[in-house]
Amino acid sequence: MTDLLALTAELVDVPSVSLEEAALCDLVEERLRSVRWLRVDRVGDNVVGRTELGRSHRLLLVGHLDTVPPNGNERARVDGDVLWGLGAADMKGGLAVLLDLAATIDEPAVDVSYVFYAAEEIAAEHNGLRQLFAERPDLVAGDAAILGEPTEGVVEAGCQGTMRIEVVLAGARAHTARPWMGRNAIHRLGRLLALVEAVPERRPVIDGCEYREALQAVRVDGGVAGNVVPDRATVVLNHRFAPDRTPAEAEVAVRSLLSPVLDDGDEFQVVDVADGAAPGLGHPLLAPLVDRLGVPVRAKLGWTDVARFAAAGIPACNIGPGDPVLAHTADERVDRTSLEATRATLASLLGTAP
Repeated sequence: MTDLLALTAELVDVPSVSLEEAALCDLVEERLRSVRWLRVDRVGDNVVGRTELGRSHRLLLVGHLDTVPPNGNERARVDGDVLWGLGAADMKGGLAVLLDLAATIDEPAVDVSYVFYAAEEIAAEHNGLRQLFAERPDLVAGDAAILGEPTEGVVEAGCQGTMRIEVVLAGARAHTARPWMGRNAIHRLGRLLALVEAVPERRPVIDGCEYREALQAVRVDGGVAGNVVPDRATVVLNHRFAPDRTPAEAEVAVRSLLSPVLDDGDEFQVVDVADGAAPGLGHPLLAPLVDRLGVPVRAKLGWTDVARFAAAGIPACNIGPGDPVLAHTADERVDRTSLEATRATLASLLGTAP
């Protein structure tokens, strides 16, 4: 049996900060090419190993190669059954599980594509899955997908959408000794921020998964000089919306919330948006996770690349070793039990014909 903790430590010790994944991609490619039952293709720093057994369904098992920048945790450190290090949870533990499954399960009940991709942690324009969908869609074609993001071994279903909105409030300049001659745009932010802070939390339940929407002010700008009433103030909002709403519907909801404080001359602009994804656990390739294997399920509140698959018509969910709360922290770690439990769950799933 593969020592998954040791394999994860080996992967951690290969630096792969976003846009610097080549060395790790080389290692993964080498391991996949040593497996006689896989066909292997590489596109940039993305590599895919596929079985071609003629099964009636194909499942994608997916993991990203990159990490965030180090925080004094560049090297793996093993203490008993716990591995500490950059990417241990997000998501080199998941990569180790996928590599082991690829190398040991030669007769899965479904065809499997093991997809390893670059640049998940940074802007979408660099995302390796985006590159594969654009340049080699055949490599990411399938009936359902599972992403090995850290979830503590439970199923995190679907994901919420995310939207970034820039609101500019207008005013009129005046000398601060005579403020009644102008209109203070920064003062206008107070009422807007009060509306944002008081917005009722929406918690829709979709296919048994409870999502929690959120609207947060994440940046404010304004001011001209120490003796000038400001004529412009900007606030950037981040909205996380449940997958029962389209981006257009989410935008309408925020516009409606802010309409009491928006006047002529103000600006409201959506500057970035990514759709959410429904749970999709009714698909016959994913349903056994819950129905037969009894894996606990919760809603994915953050955005992940399951949405990218959902947009392509491929139901997807997240399940992987490690605690997502520890991702990107100096204390990032993963334990042997989590690795082995996730591996056992996915191996059982691969043995299940839909």
